[in-house]
Amino acid sequence: MALIGYARVSTAEQDTALQTDALQKAGCERIFTDTASGAKTDRPGLAEALAYLREMDVLVVWRLDRLGRSLAHLIETIGALEARGVGFRSLTENIDTTTPGGRLIFHVFGALGQFERDLIRERTRAGLSAAAARGRKGGRKLVVTADKLQRAREHLANGLNVREAAARLKVGKTALYAALKSTSAGGS
Repeated sequence: MALIGYARVSTAEQDTALQTDALQKAGCERIFTDTASGAKTDRPGLAEALAYLREMDVLVVWRLDRLGRSLAHLIETIGALEARGVGFRSLTENIDTTTPGGRLIFHVFGALGQFERDLIRERTRAGLSAAAARGRKGGRKLVVTADKLQRAREHLANGLNVREAAARLKVGKTALYAALKSTSAGGS
């Protein structure tokens, strides 16, 4: 069993020294680092650390936010480690998935993450239903208004093609094609 560390800072002006010192003190025999925003998906140091880990190893971070871009990403990453037989430890939050208590805490995090996603989905549905009850339709506003559609038909009748008519009306040709198709299919 090896302890493998991962440290990340967001900008080049920041230094990983605080994190790497803590990881070395925790007993990490190898430490991978990144200088990248947590929101970035391309983190070569993390990819290298994940590839390096073997069954029974433990990935160690200074704080949870150094590993995951979001709670969902954190849960996904640690779940993938668990599936490979790799443990996870966060020094600051004192979470260690190699212990029963650490696994419990992590599963509570997972349940909270799922609960949060379900609440967001429920609120979105409720908001859409309330808007529909008030007669409002969701989605983007139409680019091709009834007035623009009428003018487009006049341009087309005068010999312009759809691309030229769309350019004159300052709308995309794809949007104009869709508007023309939906009104002709509807019988207008």
